Formats: sequence, C-alpha cells, structure tokens
Amino acid sequence: MPSLFASYLRVYEPLTAFDRDRQNFWRRYVAEGRAVAPLEGPGRQRTAVIEALGAGWTRLPDLPDEAYVLETDDTLLVCPWNLRIRVAEAALSAREGVPPVLADAFVPPILAGQAKAVVDDWRSGARVLEHGVPRVHEQIATWGVPLRWFVLFEAEERDHVTVPGRRALRYRTEISKSRRRASRALSVLRKTVGEVPITEAVEEAARWLEEFHPRSMVELDYGGLVDLLSDETLAADDSPQLVATGLTGLATGEADEASAAYDRLVARWRAVQLLERCN
Repeated sequence: MPSLFASYLRVYEPLTAFDRDRQNFWRRYVAEGRAVAPLEGPGRQRTAVIEALGAGWTRLPDLPDEAYVLETDDTLLVCPWNLRIRVAEAALSAREGVPPVLADAFVPPILAGQAKAVVDDWRSGARVLEHGVPRVHEQIATWGVPLRWFVLFEAEERDHVTVPGRRALRYRTEISKSRRRASRALSVLRKTVGEVPITEAVEEAARWLEEFHPRSMVELDYGGLVDLLSDETLAADDSPQLVATGLTGLATGEADEASAAYDRLVARWRAVQLLERCN
C-alpha cells in the first residue's frame, strides 16, 4: 500500500488511565500479539475505514478496536486508535463551510446524522474527563508537521532509522516535559507577540496534553513523510531545535535570531507541502 504522506502526534497512556474493563481488554490485546506497529498502522486504519464504510457511505459502522503499544520500564502504555469517533468527526468537518449540495454529495445526510450522534454520545459519555473533554489519543497532519508540535520535543529525543526496507523518524518524551515546554512557549509568545495564531495553536496543543495521565508518553512520528525526505535530510533534522532557538530569541529580545530560525523552519516544511501539488 502506498505511503500516507502524513505525520502523527500520539499520546500513550499507562493502563491505570483506563477503567478496569479496558485494562483487561488491552492486556489481552497485547498478550495475543494483536498490537499494530506504527509503521503499519496508518495503512491498516485507512483500509479498515474504507472497507467498513462501504461504497454508499450511508452508515457509520463499528470499527476495529486497535491501538499502538509501548513497553517502557516494565510499564505498558497504550495509544488507542479511536477510529469510530475520528471518522465521525471527520465526516462532520467535511461538511463545514460547504454548500449543502456538495456537502450531501460527499457526506450524505444519513451518515452526517449518525456521525453527530456518535460525537455527542462520546462527549457526554462515561469516559468524559473531569473538565468535560474525552480523550482522542492521536492527531494527524497531512503533507507536513504543524510547527506547534515541535514545541513539545527536544533534539536529543529524536530516534531515526534509515536501513533498507525501514525508514522512520520520531521524537518521543514524557508528557510532563512536553507540558512544561508548552507552558514556557506560551509564556514567551504571549509576552512578545500576543494572541496571534501561533500562540493560539500552542495553547490548543497544551490543552490537549492536559487531558492525559501524568505518566503518559508523547510521540511525534514523521510517518509517511520520510518517503519524501532523503537519508541526509532525516539525519540532519533539527526542527525542534529551530523552534527552541526562535523562542529563545524572542525571550531575549534577539528578533533577528528568532526570525532567522523561523524562516528556516517554514522554508523547510513549505518545500514538503508544495509536493502535494506535484503531478
């Protein structure tokens, strides 16, 4: 299956973050060897959704209850796919800002109605957190990496592999570190540039992290984007460092330093985004 040119921001939670039934389910899931590797997951997700929806797109079916799994320091951590809720949210988003005729052609009203019911049930169900927001463990971005994601990581947390048949680049860290970095970034941005889109984007990421267990792990996976980048580019990737340099420049009043780091980062990822338009 062709690569999906997308990147992924994931949170892996320890089993104690789930109720007893889900803990037992995920233990069996891992013991049976059913856990899916991140390299294979995006393709599996796409196939499962397309096959389940069917040709008519007239129903929102049940979807596989799958997850990515990490085992660190004798701790099992799980990143559920939440496919049904993600498909429902995507169906509703696809109709926003589109004339009704086009919206109905792409997402039929019957499917939209089912999607709204699923989302409403999810947001009001027993799995809602104390502040009223359910957990969705994976965010996806196509043809690039949102700059706000780099705020959550440092360069030394990079893990990259470039061997025949397997190429990958990811950053992974404890959620406590990501939360501190997001908080510091927000403080700098609010003091220096105010409530601009980048500040709001970082704030959104910070709020999302607050939904999860304090012993979770956060992962940024370049996913299929690695197929657009050379081995040399992957080895030299310093995007989190450029973000850190830019924030330091803002905090110390070095506007030229901050601007130079930002320009390099934007130029790097704009080149990837422009590949979407290539034939």
